[in-house]
Amino acid sequence: MNKPEEIRVIEKKCEAELKEKNSRFIGFAFPIENEEGIQSYLKDLKKKYYDATHNCYAYKTLTLEKYSDAGEPSGTAGIRIFNAIEHFNLTNTLVVVVRYFGGTKLGIGGLGKAYYETAFKVLEKAEKINKRLYQKILIKVDFENSNKIYQVFNDSENKILKTNYSEKVEFECLIISDNTQKITSQLKDATNGSININLQEMIYF
Repeated sequence: MNKPEEIRVIEKKCEAELKEKNSRFIGFAFPIENEEGIQSYLKDLKKKYYDATHNCYAYKTLTLEKYSDAGEPSGTAGIRIFNAIEHFNLTNTLVVVVRYFGGTKLGIGGLGKAYYETAFKVLEKAEKINKRLYQKILIKVDFENSNKIYQVFNDSENKILKTNYSEKVEFECLIISDNTQKITSQLKDATNGSININLQEMIYF
């Protein structure tokens, strides 16, 4: 699967609350990267809100999509939470809505609306950022060529994350995914080939 050049994510955990006919809906939004992180958040919330009537959720990553009604009538909770994630065009996002039943039934329509509005409210409140797809690379050069590496990166949108000075100078860098061939060629030309370039994973930053 080709990864998109850019994704929209939330920057950090966020929380919001909604009350409807004495029922209390608490919404949580989390930035996520993998299944392990998702399960950890779900487990922690279930433990903290052990006395809640329902813990409904939805999440979306680049490779996974899932939603759960967690005992609510089918179609009233999970998919409505997922629709809120889709509304904001978010990826790598988990939203959980914890419900405490207030004694008055909301009906199918009212219930779905409450779950959607809670998810919408927490995502509207969350700080959202765009992340770009980069090729991570490791560079090793002699000390005398290190300034040439800085020159290549200073003239572009690419990034040097870390620099380590040992026997050689080691750079940990990010190159915009579709610029990889161009930048690696520039680096080789600038150092007359006296460079070691090791391509790593593709990451969003």
